[in-house]
Amino acid sequence: MHFERYMRQTSLAEFGSEAQSKLHRAKVLVVGAGGLGIPVLQYLNAMGIGTLGIVEHDTVDITNLHRQVLYDENDVGKSKIQAVSRKLRQQNSATKIELFDTFLNVENALEIITNFDLVMDCSDNFPTRYLVNDACVILNKPFVYGALHGFEGQVSVFNFNGGPTYRCLFPDMPEPSQISDCNTNGVLGIIPGIVGNFQALEAVKMLTVIGNVLSGSLLIYNGLSQNIYKVKFPLVPENLDIKKLQKNYDFETCYRHQTISGAALANLIESDKKLQLIDVRTTEEFLQFHIDNSQNIPLDVLESRLDEIDFSEAVCMICQSGLRSLKAIQISQKNHPISELYNLEGGLNQYLKFADGFQ
Repeated sequence: MHFERYMRQTSLAEFGSEAQSKLHRAKVLVVGAGGLGIPVLQYLNAMGIGTLGIVEHDTVDITNLHRQVLYDENDVGKSKIQAVSRKLRQQNSATKIELFDTFLNVENALEIITNFDLVMDCSDNFPTRYLVNDACVILNKPFVYGALHGFEGQVSVFNFNGGPTYRCLFPDMPEPSQISDCNTNGVLGIIPGIVGNFQALEAVKMLTVIGNVLSGSLLIYNGLSQNIYKVKFPLVPENLDIKKLQKNYDFETCYRHQTISGAALANLIESDKKLQLIDVRTTEEFLQFHIDNSQNIPLDVLESRLDEIDFSEAVCMICQSGLRSLKAIQISQKNHPISELYNLEGGLNQYLKFADGFQ
């Protein structure tokens, strides 16, 4: 380990060379290399974490660049995990980097997480957060949570030394209709950087045993007012009793539908199966690019335009990330309960990897 490189932090009396050695021995898994994951990866890598694991299966989009600042224009369309690993190695060649070019799921979560000391939840969706929580409880691993909403961010530490879990704060997964996403509500570019750095700081504190860890406290940051306040929450003991993962971590909803992957949809479009493609993004998004022969009915007017869809045939709802399309399925099935509905998993973000049929 190159001690001179880290002398500006080892010279801190409360930190020192012993803490630096602890960082060097640590293995941290970062789930997601997006708005939160990028600052977490950059700072943990710069500060001397021994091993960084990265779970990511997305590609760089032009809309990512305003907040995911490790990527540049030349990375658009390329694999995030390859781009970020290359740049992290240039930043600190001493860090061991382990890549998992996949999305975290029920089949791989326990196997991936088990070899790491700490998990950084930098995902952007509720199913992954609940999956990370349950896997960490089973494996007795702490994890650092971060979330974004417009000009605000949240940070907390879960499952640390027998402390509260994510389910102690958020017992049940919300329905899709209760959830907003950055494709519709947006996020100010600098907010993920601030929140991600809060997450990285919590990781350093845990690994080096300094300061007070945000276990049992939810930190809420408001970028417009520059206010920070904390909400305390207790441990609910039964939330530590999780012994196995659920069969799936999809949104809990009574609405019946089938999920279709980007690859499967690309193959289906090339086949003879009749499938209506309903793109529920805004008109502006649709005009930028869309799948050939898809029909644009924005989500906010869908209910008043359902008569434009033939529900006697199979219908696939499409949006950018797969969240608005799930809300569209709820609206559709409420009015047409007997219908064959598909949701494009991961939305156009994932479909782009498998097909060229865009206008």
